[in-house]
Amino acid sequence: MTSTASLRATAHPLRLRILSLLTGAELSAAEIARELATSQANASYHVRVLATAGLVVPAGEVKIRGGTAKRYRHPWRGKESDPSGARGPGDGGRALLGPAERAARQSLIRAVADELVRRSSQLREGRAYLADAELWVDLDSWQRTEELVAEASALIHDAAQPPRTEGTIRVNMSVVLFQMTESAEQAGLGR
Repeated sequence: MTSTASLRATAHPLRLRILSLLTGAELSAAEIARELATSQANASYHVRVLATAGLVVPAGEVKIRGGTAKRYRHPWRGKESDPSGARGPGDGGRALLGPAERAARQSLIRAVADELVRRSSQLREGRAYLADAELWVDLDSWQRTEELVAEASALIHDAAQPPRTEGTIRVNMSVVLFQMTESAEQAGLGR
């Protein structure tokens, strides 16, 4: 599956929620629908889009009312869907993107922003970290920041559990980290 298809598949708030849910649990479309308060048909459609893009994989079957239903999971490290181990749309953006990929990435970023707004309405009192920055930094500091964010992302994804597992708490981690180009105005400043 191309990175454009992967980006497009994730550029929907409900699909982002499904990926988050399937990071820590193997669920059927009906179970996803119940957890996310949507219809089974809607959940099935979005799971199919994610499966076609290689972002969710079958994880067995479950017996439901005399029938069987496929369960899915999100192999967030990407090993099952990409032998290289790349992590899909969150892979660090190392490749040069064409117009279609740039448009798909913009759609994904909008979906992440929409999800962050939705999730923030459920912010619990206590510690919350919010950082926003558009800065100029040295390369070593930038690379260390990338490493720390990748480490934190791996830690939280690897610790994911099924919803409401005893001893767990519901959390959010939304990170968009990227190197920027100079704007047209900045380029003309004679640096």
